[in-house]
Amino acid sequence: MASTGKSKSSPQASEQDDSLSKIYLVAYNVTQILGWSAIMLAICNHWVTNQSVTGVYQDVAPLLNIFQTAAILEIFHCAFGLVRSNVVLTAFQVFSRVFLTWGVAYSVPQVQTTVGVFMFIFAWTITEIVRYSFYFSGLVGMIPYALQWCRYTFFLVLYPFGVTGELLTIYASLPYVKERGLYSVALPNSFNMSFSYYYFLICTMFVYIPIFPQLFMHMIAQRKKVIGGAGKKKE
Repeated sequence: MASTGKSKSSPQASEQDDSLSKIYLVAYNVTQILGWSAIMLAICNHWVTNQSVTGVYQDVAPLLNIFQTAAILEIFHCAFGLVRSNVVLTAFQVFSRVFLTWGVAYSVPQVQTTVGVFMFIFAWTITEIVRYSFYFSGLVGMIPYALQWCRYTFFLVLYPFGVTGELLTIYASLPYVKERGLYSVALPNSFNMSFSYYYFLICTMFVYIPIFPQLFMHMIAQRKKVIGGAGKKKE
């Protein structure tokens, strides 16, 4: 019989693809662990040197901008099936942080010394060190219980703490955004449309009201399933 010119991928090829994906994910997670650990070291060094959280942003901004923006890759990880997370939820979480990183903290220098900026940076840093360490341990097939416990427990404090910092930062930026007309488009213009970044930020703050409780309760449900629920019920 003549060959059709088409061939199914062999098991060996599939295994090779899986191995390459795993190597890439290990490298990605290790890089993020190192990056966020460097941010934590910078925070600690700032505190030891200055005995204050004021000015932390200036010390961590280059690293924060790089490693938080790099998280956009995680959307593609989901979209291409490298990980099994929900692509829509992942995109929302990633872009909300990237937006705060560039659209508020970077774009409005006046808020960079506020306590809100320190709050969300501190919460994000601990969260990401634990999260990427957890993912890395899963990839190598060995997740210590202590790390698993941290992954599904720290959020009880860090999530509200970080969200409060995010809201305080956005709120603190409003007067400066309004005064400068930052990223706003006024009429008349060739597109015959206007956009107010000031009101966009206000709307963003209100969006937190329905979304934060849902995400928080989802994480509590995950904690019960992983730590407090399934194992105990089975016993």
